Amino acid sequence: MSKFLYGIDFGTTNSALSIYDEEKKEIVETISIPSLIYFTEAKTFTAGENHIIGDKAIEAYLHDGMKGRFIKSIKQILSRTTFTETRIHNKRYSAADLVTLILKDLKAKADEIIGEECKKAIIGRPVFFDDDNTQKDTLAQSRLKKAAENAGFSEVRFQFEPIGAAFAYEKTITKKERVLVADLGGGTTDFTYLILDPAKVGSKDRKNDMIASGGIYVGGDSLDSAFMWEKGTPYFGKNTMYEATPGKVLNVPKSLFANICTWDKMNFFNGLKIQKEIETYYFYSGNDPKFKNLITLIENNLGYALFQSIEKTKIELSNEAASNFAYSNMGIEINEDISLSQYDAIIKKDVDKIEAYLDKFLETQQITSDDIDCLFLTGGTSMVSSIQKLFKRKFPHIPLNSGDNFKSVAKGLAYSGYLFED
Repeated sequence: MSKFLYGIDFGTTNSALSIYDEEKKEIVETISIPSLIYFTEAKTFTAGENHIIGDKAIEAYLHDGMKGRFIKSIKQILSRTTFTETRIHNKRYSAADLVTLILKDLKAKADEIIGEECKKAIIGRPVFFDDDNTQKDTLAQSRLKKAAENAGFSEVRFQFEPIGAAFAYEKTITKKERVLVADLGGGTTDFTYLILDPAKVGSKDRKNDMIASGGIYVGGDSLDSAFMWEKGTPYFGKNTMYEATPGKVLNVPKSLFANICTWDKMNFFNGLKIQKEIETYYFYSGNDPKFKNLITLIENNLGYALFQSIEKTKIELSNEAASNFAYSNMGIEINEDISLSQYDAIIKKDVDKIEAYLDKFLETQQITSDDIDCLFLTGGTSMVSSIQKLFKRKFPHIPLNSGDNFKSVAKGLAYSGYLFED
């Protein structure tokens, strides 16, 4: 019988797995990969060789001239009742099928490290997959469980991601603390208020220490979407006018551009009807060069590369007062200086949503600043300047701590072995 269990943080942007030795009560190693899948363009391939995962997916996608099918933010579709399957090279893939590919890759890497096959996993999940919708939440967890089973795990438990982050932090403290954990990922922002105690590390019963949890469907992808709408879409013809009938000039529908602001909506343009409509708008716009950029973006599958430029700008503005939003490819030319104040204004609406939810969460749970000894922030989005300012402004006298923003949740999940004692 294996002495190992895996803590798995399947994330919107990155996924991590921590290997936990239950006999030695220590983490052996933590591995991390981008949550990306690239299906090669070739219609003929040997079984099992049609897809590439993680960093190698990016390399292959770029090497192949950004052809084929590139998939990111898969976690976002787990709760979508409208998503049943997608067809790739005449094969149907459900949401669980896509997640399985990433979990299998992580498991294979980890199994190789320990030299055996581990069947036991504690998998993280957001407090709410989709804004407190019970039906969608149940659907998302069932899809995630099926993916784990398909990947080869026969013993599966789930743990809230912010609790995982808290348990990682608990290993670093020397005294009992009342902690507010904020886990700001690519898809969601989750909060958990709990009591951490180094004397209880590894304890089988932590139910009474988990005081309150809540979350909102706003994360790093939301910020990228807002930036794309404000700063990206003008380069793709958002303000294009077309002459539908002689003398009648109209704006191209703004809905077209909403669909290039989030990765999962890019598939909207795959249909022949919408492609025909776009060509028609282009013709009646007098072949507007910026609208031509939209056609180039869609036809050449450039969405990922463009959003990488947006991500780069976001990361730079987490540490600098200004950045340059730049993208140059196939005639698309973007080169615009962005100040931190401009960026803060663009994402303000989403940051305000996070703050409003936090206020409601604290009020509902009757938690005051005096009840909090420490703040613990984790997740890539926690590094955004506006997010940091938000917590420092609301809790000026409370220490703000953070761990490894990309691996702390997986480590904490691996410390949650008590869940198998039920």
